[in-house]
Amino acid sequence: MFGAKRKIKSDEQLMQAICNGNQQAFNQLYDRYKERLYYYFYRMLGNSEALANDFLQDVFLKIIENPSRFNPDFPFKTWIFSVAYNLCKNEYRRREVRQEKLEKEQLVKPVIPHLVSQDELISRIFESLDALSQEHRSVFLMHYREGFPIKEIADMLGIAPGTVKSRLFNTRRYLAEKFQHLKGEFEF
Repeated sequence: MFGAKRKIKSDEQLMQAICNGNQQAFNQLYDRYKERLYYYFYRMLGNSEALANDFLQDVFLKIIENPSRFNPDFPFKTWIFSVAYNLCKNEYRRREVRQEKLEKEQLVKPVIPHLVSQDELISRIFESLDALSQEHRSVFLMHYREGFPIKEIADMLGIAPGTVKSRLFNTRRYLAEKFQHLKGEFEF
């Protein structure tokens, strides 16, 4: 009775409980990651709420269907974002094969006024990421939004840490050039 009421704390323990059929463990894990993964999918898939919701369901469906795919020797957070990245990568491939492009409404934004709030600047930076390749956008979001260290990003994406650094450098350079008229107010 005591064990049933005990709260499972780590993500890895929750995955172990899911493997044993514990629905409550799944609910806890979903609550922990739904917003972060939704945001990741939203940014990676052209700011589409519908696609973000679909992919969010897909990633958690993978957990329900086959929880044993998770290797408990690795952090759950790293694994789930690797799965999310691969789902996005597969979607980009499907789009290329079908030659589909998301319809994007891009309004011409007025020149940013001299005084811009930090929140507005951050918002515009993340909007600007849509012009980047999926690889650059993903690395930037994983590092600056999710706080993953370079080594973990490299492991998740199956690339060298130097490639991660290069993509981060190029993304920062792109953003610095795009927002150069704010030079002196903010550093990139």
